[in-house]
Amino acid sequence: MGQSLTEIAKELKNSTKKVQLIYAFNGTGKTRLSREFKELLAPKETDTEEQKESSIKIMYYNAFTEDLFYWDNDLDTDLIRKLTIRPNGFTNLALGFLKDQGLDSNIVSNFQHYTNQFLTARFSSDFSEVTFSIERGDDQSVNNVKISKGEESNFIWCVFYSLLEQIVEILNVPEPDERATNQFDNLKYVFIDDPVSSLDDTHLIELAVNIAELIKSSTSELKFIITTHNPLFYNVLFNEFNNADSRFGYKPKHCEKKRLEKLSDGTFSLDVQPKDSPFSYHLFLISELEKAIASGNIQKYHYNFLRNILEKTSTFLGYNKWEDLLPQESREAYYRRIINLSSHSKHNGEEISIIDDNDKRVLSFLVSEVKSVYHFNTIVNNSETE
Repeated sequence: MGQSLTEIAKELKNSTKKVQLIYAFNGTGKTRLSREFKELLAPKETDTEEQKESSIKIMYYNAFTEDLFYWDNDLDTDLIRKLTIRPNGFTNLALGFLKDQGLDSNIVSNFQHYTNQFLTARFSSDFSEVTFSIERGDDQSVNNVKISKGEESNFIWCVFYSLLEQIVEILNVPEPDERATNQFDNLKYVFIDDPVSSLDDTHLIELAVNIAELIKSSTSELKFIITTHNPLFYNVLFNEFNNADSRFGYKPKHCEKKRLEKLSDGTFSLDVQPKDSPFSYHLFLISELEKAIASGNIQKYHYNFLRNILEKTSTFLGYNKWEDLLPQESREAYYRRIINLSSHSKHNGEEISIIDDNDKRVLSFLVSEVKSVYHFNTIVNNSETE
């Protein structure tokens, strides 16, 4: 039986695990879940700027966090482009603390590490604005550059991550009276939703390793929830959290891996994943297709799943084109059908597009052929979800 996001948020809150790692498709409701969880811990009426900083119970990073940073493009003179920071509870706390501690350099160094060592960020004196420049290494620079959306997302994440590094270090001091600050004494949860999805695979792996290392190093009662739609990011975190770390007393049992799914009736399920098997995205898609075929509830986006499987399989096997994997008989017709139905398809959980019975039969046939020819094994039974 499905649950509401509020019920799932309560389930997350009731967990005794140090880390809860959750995979979900884009559009399933990860960001909304983070907001539901936040409202559960810190209802809006009490989340005011006047509340004491030491009463903060949750920090979260999601799309709303990124919305706190917006561009002033200087449309009048086109000279001074700056990233403006909207004041709210998080930015006031994060930037105020980092400013007081003189840790803006941590943000910049983290940012340069994941982007470009010559791309420099400079905060205004009150930390309300940021300008960017490219240092050429010959005492010259290109000032007031507007960075890309990916770099912007990266920068915002680095603000959050730099603060989180300090919080973990502070809370690792067991006695509150001996901590550098008591601002975070009541912090109980950190909720991270899809950080920096624009990174290339190498940096995304490094980011996942760094996040896992930081969380493992946390010896306080602080708990972490991480949601993502990125299979690579999920798998690296999965493997990292499956490894014990004797330095900090971390053990694999401290982490629980889950999958969030939006059901056809608009409710949600949150299922625990096997502890000894990382997430195989292509096998997961095959299983999703099998379940759709078995139930007869085939939608347009399922053709996008099939195309995704064919593209990944062709790359792995060294084919020049994914359509080369289709049955030779009527290959061109199958190819055009997949192209037409997957080009504007939606992820599960978003807009549903009905397809006709013939398209359903074709999908069923192609899935059966791909499984048979390329020897796919599914990772779940058709009668149950992961």
